[in-house]
Amino acid sequence: MSALLFPGQGSQVVGMGSEIYKNFDLVKKIFKLADEKLNYKISRLILEGPENELQLTKNTQPAILTVSYSIYKVLKEEFEFDFSQIKYFAGHSLGEYSALVCSESLNFNDALYLLHERGKAMQESVAPNKGSMIAVLGMRTNEINDLLNLVDKKYGVCEIANDNAEGQIILSGDKSSVEQFQKILKEKKIKSIPLKVSAPFHCSLMKPASKKMEDKINNIEFNAPLFKIIYNVTATTESSSENVKKLLIEQIYSTVRWRESIIKMSTLGVKNFIEIGPGRVLTGMTKRTIKGANCFSINSIADIKSITNELKK
Repeated sequence: MSALLFPGQGSQVVGMGSEIYKNFDLVKKIFKLADEKLNYKISRLILEGPENELQLTKNTQPAILTVSYSIYKVLKEEFEFDFSQIKYFAGHSLGEYSALVCSESLNFNDALYLLHERGKAMQESVAPNKGSMIAVLGMRTNEINDLLNLVDKKYGVCEIANDNAEGQIILSGDKSSVEQFQKILKEKKIKSIPLKVSAPFHCSLMKPASKKMEDKINNIEFNAPLFKIIYNVTATTESSSENVKKLLIEQIYSTVRWRESIIKMSTLGVKNFIEIGPGRVLTGMTKRTIKGANCFSINSIADIKSITNELKK
């Protein structure tokens, strides 16, 4: 049994998807669709940059969707990939939209619109340089929660944004509060790494963005997905379209329960985890969480050929 995983923000790089763009007309059509829907050349940003524009959240989110969806369509329509083995989809943060599009629950054009608006809303929720995010290594969520109780509330918000993998947790919040937490970690000789981000994602500071997105998400039609999707907020499946909309709204300010999602799929019998999209971030996270898991990432034509042959064995 296999699962497809779709990456989120942080996996973007100028030139992503360029090989499949050059080699497959269907990818050129997808990129053109994205340009037309967004009314600007997202294709040029993806393929040529400049990097500083691609890194803007309002551009990054639809760009990663476009590349992930393109790779998926090539896998599905140009290669003899056995989809009968695929039972679950999961996407990390914005990757959840890629999962919904590829499972035919959400229209590609609608997802582009939602992610562009989501990116803008998230960016606008907190003033520049007022928020911060850090990665904490070697700790569990309960241990971090205990230490968070030591941070004086006068400094603002500091919360778990992403429970990514065993020993890799991301925190998000007001810059002053996160800095106070870093001091506590340093005293206890616990390693933390500041992240280069444009806003403090997946914490309660994002509630204004969630509010802005509520009507936009609720006004879009969602269909029943062709594959079961494990959602970030609950780390389990959901069958109701109305509940899926609620989860997408909540996801903006909620913890991404990725480690639990991977464990859930493993418990359900998934042996192969296949990352569809730019980068190999989710592959690394999965290996840290499920020792001995078969992990694959698809970024190129060679990757597709390799995994297609591997899963035939």
